[in-house]
Amino acid sequence: MARKVLVLGEVRDGALRNVSFEAVAAGKTVAEGGEVVAVLAGESVSALANEMVAAGADRVLTIENENLKQYTPDGYSQAVLAAVEQEQPEGLIFGHTALGKDLAPKIAAKLSSGLISDATDVEAAGGNIVFTRPIYSGKAFEKKIVTDGLVFATIRPNNIAPLEKDDSRSGEVTSLSVDVKDLRTVIKEVVRKATEGVDLSEAKVIVAGGRGVKSEDGFEPLKELANVLGGAVGASRGACDADYCDYSLQIGQTGKVVTPDLYIACGISGAIQHLAGMSNSKVIVAINKDPEANIFKVADYGIVGDLFEVVPMLTEEFKKLKVHS
Repeated sequence: MARKVLVLGEVRDGALRNVSFEAVAAGKTVAEGGEVVAVLAGESVSALANEMVAAGADRVLTIENENLKQYTPDGYSQAVLAAVEQEQPEGLIFGHTALGKDLAPKIAAKLSSGLISDATDVEAAGGNIVFTRPIYSGKAFEKKIVTDGLVFATIRPNNIAPLEKDDSRSGEVTSLSVDVKDLRTVIKEVVRKATEGVDLSEAKVIVAGGRGVKSEDGFEPLKELANVLGGAVGASRGACDADYCDYSLQIGQTGKVVTPDLYIACGISGAIQHLAGMSNSKVIVAINKDPEANIFKVADYGIVGDLFEVVPMLTEEFKKLKVHS
C-alpha cells in the first residue's frame, strides 16, 4: 500500500541532525513506494531543503517563522499540524530525540492517533509495516504494527541506516506560511551545559566514565581518547552524582539512551540502570579493575586494569593508527 509520509527534519545550530536522514530512510520503508515529504520548521531553513532531497525525500515543505527560531512545543505543533492539514499524510516519522519525545505525543493527541515510540527498526512484511522497539530496559524487543489510522512513529537515532546521499536527485521545495502565535513558552536564552563537539545521542563512538574516574580531572584522559576517535564523552549516573561531570552527559535509564558503533566504558561497574542506556551498542569495550564487575557481562571485549594506565595506552595506539592510515 503506497502511502504519503511526512518526515520531520531536525535543525540544530543551522544544520540538519543525522537523525533527519535516518527518518527519511524509515519514511521510505513506511511509504512503500509512495511519497516522502520532509518538513523543515525554523526561522531560516530553506537552504537545508536540498540536503533532505539528496537524502531521499521526494519533496520538502519549509515553514519559516521567527517564532520557530527555538523549539517550543506550542510553536512546532502549530507548524507540524498545519503541514499535516495541507498534506493529509498516511504516515508521520519523527526522531526519538529530546524534541521528538516532547512533540510527537502532543501531535498524536491532537490528531487522535496512536504512536509507536523509540523504534529501532522498521520493515514492510506481510502487508504491514512492522516496527521493532525495546522494552524492559532493553532486555527484550517487541514488534508492533498499526492496524488502523495514521502510521505514526519516532525512531531511535543511530539505528536505521540513512540512504546513500545523491546530490543529483531533484525534488520540489515549497513553503507553507503558518501564523505561529499564542505561545505559552518563550525562550529568552539558551545556556548549553553539554560539551562542545559530537552530539552524544548521535555519536558513533562514545567513551564513558563512571565513579572509577575518581574526579573531574579523571575525565581528561577519556576526553582525549574520544577526541582521537572522533567521538563523544558520556558518564554513568554515579559519576554525575559525584559532581565529576554535568548531568547532560548521563547515560542510562534516567539519562540518554545511546546506540553507538563503539562504546568504551571506563571505570563503570555496570548497574542495571546504566546498562539500560547503552547495552544495545554495537561493540562494547569495558575497562575496569574489578574482574567481577557487572559491565563485563555485556561487554564484547574486556580489559581488567587501571583505566588511568589503559586509556592513555589506547589513545597512543589509536594515534599511531591514524598516522599510518
